[in-house]
Amino acid sequence: MSKADRRTAARGSTTGTGSGHRGLDDLLRRPLLETLWRRRTHRVARGVSVAAGSMSHTSAHAPEPLTELEEAVLIALTGPTGFTMPDRPFEDPRDGSPVMAKPNLTTMTGRSASSPDNAQATHFFLINDTGTYFLRHPPAPPRPHEPFDADTLTARARETKVRILDHRLDVPEGKRDFPAYLDSNRFLSNLPGTTLLFPVVDVSHQYINALMYLLTQPDGARPVLVDDRNLHRPAGVEKWVRNGFLNEDIKLPLGSLGPLRTEIEADLLLQNLMLTAEAMGLGAWIHSAIHPRIALGHPKYARTYGRMLGFTFVTPRWRASDMWHWQIPLPSLAALRSHPVGLRSPEGEPLIEAACPPAYASMSDAVDAVVRRKFGPGGCYSDKDVFARIYRNDYGQRYLAEASEYDDRVVECTRDICEYVLHTHRRFPAHTDAVQVPGVWLQVHHVETEYYERYFVDGLTEAHRGHAGVWHAEGRGGTGTGRT
Repeated sequence: MSKADRRTAARGSTTGTGSGHRGLDDLLRRPLLETLWRRRTHRVARGVSVAAGSMSHTSAHAPEPLTELEEAVLIALTGPTGFTMPDRPFEDPRDGSPVMAKPNLTTMTGRSASSPDNAQATHFFLINDTGTYFLRHPPAPPRPHEPFDADTLTARARETKVRILDHRLDVPEGKRDFPAYLDSNRFLSNLPGTTLLFPVVDVSHQYINALMYLLTQPDGARPVLVDDRNLHRPAGVEKWVRNGFLNEDIKLPLGSLGPLRTEIEADLLLQNLMLTAEAMGLGAWIHSAIHPRIALGHPKYARTYGRMLGFTFVTPRWRASDMWHWQIPLPSLAALRSHPVGLRSPEGEPLIEAACPPAYASMSDAVDAVVRRKFGPGGCYSDKDVFARIYRNDYGQRYLAEASEYDDRVVECTRDICEYVLHTHRRFPAHTDAVQVPGVWLQVHHVETEYYERYFVDGLTEAHRGHAGVWHAEGRGGTGTGRT
C-alpha cells in the first residue's frame, strides 16, 4: 500500500462522524475546496481498454460495478435534503402593496441544488448492469439528525428506485454511431460496470406557475404575451389588454420564454453529483448522452432503435397553418412536432404526467390543478405542520396568514393564455417541449488506476488511490456494500 493509501485508510478508520462505514466517514470529512480544486474528468472505467496508438492501454481487470451503497450515496443527492425557507418580502416598501410571496410550485421540500420557484421538476433515471430505473422523489425529506449511514442510505435508495427495463438503456448492437452516440464517447460510455444518471425535466407545471408569477407584477408592469409563431398576435389576452390588466406597451413573445429556466436545476444537480463522486474517489464524467429523442422513444426513431424508455408522445394534428407557424409543409411531417408528455411504469403507474392533455381534459383543468396543488386541501401552502418545521415559534402560521396568494385575475388570465396555446398549436407548451431532456448524462465508475498512473502527471487524487481501502474494506458481503 502506498503512503497515500495508508494516509487515506487511516483517515477513514476514524469514525468520528458515527456513520459506521469508513467510506462514508472519509466522504463526510473530505474538504469541499480540495474536491473542487482537484476535480478532473476520468473517462476510463475499471476493466476498460483504450486504443490510442503508442498510449494504448489493455486492462487486466474485469468491470467492477459500483456497490449498492456507492450508488445509494448518489441517489440521495438527487432527492430531498430538507425544507426551503420563504425568506421573501410580503410588501412593496414603496407603497405597502402586497408582493407575491408564495411562488413555490407544489412543495416546500428542497434538494441539493437551486430550483426556479422550487419546481423540483427534474427526474433522474439510473442505469447499471442490473437494469434501468426511474428514481421517484421520496415522499419526505430526511428528518433532522437522521443518520447518514449505510442502512439509511440504502433503504432510501431502494424506496426510490422503480425498474423500467431489465437491461441497460442502450441502442441495438451495431448502432453505436451518430445520432445515438458522438464520436469517441461510444467507446467509453455506458459500458458494463458503469452507472449512469440521466435527467429529464417536466417543465409543463412550472410553465403554468411561472406564467402566473409573471402576471403578479404591479399595475402597469404586467406584460402582454404575444405569439411569435402567429404574427406576434396577443396570445389569448385581448380582453386583459382592453381592461387594463396588462400593459400593451410591454410585449413578451412566448418563444422567448423557452422552458422558463426550469431545466437549469438539472445542470446544477449533475454538478453536485459529479463533485460527490469525485470526493468518493470514483470516476465522474458528464457527457453527451444517447440522443434525447432516441432515448425517450420518439416515434420517428422507435422503428430503428425501439421504444427505449417508452415515453408517451403527443403528435399535433397537421393543419395548413403549420406551414407558416412551424415550417411544417406536409401532413407526413407532423411527427416533427411530437413531444413527450408522460411515462408509466411497466405496471401502469404514472411516473411523469405533464400538465396538458392527455393527463387533463383541457388546459383550464391543468391550470386549476396547479393552483390546487399550491393552495388547495393538502397543497403546498395548506400543510401547517410543514411550516411549523420551517419556522420557529408561531411564525409559520403568521406567514401563511399574511403572505399573499394569486389574484383571481391572474389565474383567469393564465387559463386564457394556456387555452390559446393549445387551441392554436394543438400542444402545450407549443414553443418548448413539455418534457425537456438536457441531453447529457453523468457516468460514475471505478477508475482504471493503472492507466492514469502510467500516462498522467496528476492523474489520480488521494481519494482515488485510497478508494478501495475505505469503501471496500468490509468486502463484497459487508453491510450496504453489495449489489442488488
